[in-house]
Order: sequence, then structure tokens, then C-alpha cells
Amino acid sequence: MNDMVVCFLIHTVCPVSALSPGESRILYSRVFGPEDVELSGESPAENPERRRLARKEKLGVVARQVRSAVCLSREASGSGCVEAVLGEEAVALGEAECGVLSLGRGEPFAGPSIALWLGVQALAFTLVCQPHENLLLAEGTLRNLARHCLEELRLLGTGSEVLLKSDRVDAMLQRLLPHGQLLFLNHRFAQNLDKELSSYMSK
Repeated sequence: MNDMVVCFLIHTVCPVSALSPGESRILYSRVFGPEDVELSGESPAENPERRRLARKEKLGVVARQVRSAVCLSREASGSGCVEAVLGEEAVALGEAECGVLSLGRGEPFAGPSIALWLGVQALAFTLVCQPHENLLLAEGTLRNLARHCLEELRLLGTGSEVLLKSDRVDAMLQRLLPHGQLLFLNHRFAQNLDKELSSYMSK
């Protein structure tokens, strides 16, 4: 059975000065595969603008659940949301909280799913997977995506950076998560992919 990801989100989990205040602002979202028309209650025949707004709201449900989980994790560990510092991406990633949420049928996808999240300071990176997923592989992919986003795109700056660089996140997903497919990477292939991505991102 193919290891497939349903969607990938980058969103805020605490206020970011450069963005308007809100519970959890989605900075980037990408939905893969058949779920593209299978968000619960969604019809392919719907008006495109209504579908877009409905999808934004439904993905917001996931972002809010992850935000709550990150806040609970930080309360339990006694850590707070610290101010982001450019150049300290590796430290921030090393101190990131990680967790798993179970999403029921219709919350917001047509079938049950699993959300893996990584909370890095004011941001969360979230992968929503099918229930049968290889979660270790998914977590490795999520950490790799977050690392490249932080190091290459300098997202710890204002947070709004990702809004201006969505094409770069698209290119990153195309290589690390092609069509939502989780990749088993051996060390050499992973190194080559890192070099290729770094070269592309520095253009």
C-alpha cells in the first residue's frame, strides 16, 4: 500500500508581530490526491470561490486543533512561545515540540486521518496522513520539510515570509513529497536531495 499524505500546512500557533492577530493563521496549505475534492461535505460542482472559502475554514479546523495541542504541550513542559531569532534555526528545530492527533471522519476530511505536528516557536508544520501511514517515515519527512523551510526560507524572521515564498515551498514539496508520496531516502540520496534543494533555494 502506498504511503500517502493528505495535506501539508504551515500555520501560526501564537501571535506573530508581522501578521494580523488571530487564533491560528494558515500561511501555506497544500492538499494532495483524491482528498482534493473530498473535504467533508464538499462538491466538485460547487462555485470555485465558495469551495476555496469552505476549504480554508475546514483546514482551519486542523490548524486550531494543532494549536491547542502545541499550547497544552508547552504548558505541560513549562516552555512558552519565545521570540524568533534569525540564524538560530537549528536550535529552534532541536527544541521543537512534536505530537500526533487523531482526526475523525469528517474532521475535516472524508475519512479518518492522523495529524503529525511540529511546533517551532510561533510556527507549526503539520502533515495530515492516512491512518495506515508509516508514522516514523512521516515524522522524518515532516522534520526534513521544516528544516528546509527554516534554513532556506528564513521563516523565523517575521512568519509572513512564507506568504511571499509559497512557490518555493511548492518546489520543496515536489522534491520531498511528490504528489503526497512519502519517500524512503537512503543517506546518499538524501544528501543529493539536500544539495539540489539548497541550490534551488539560493537562486
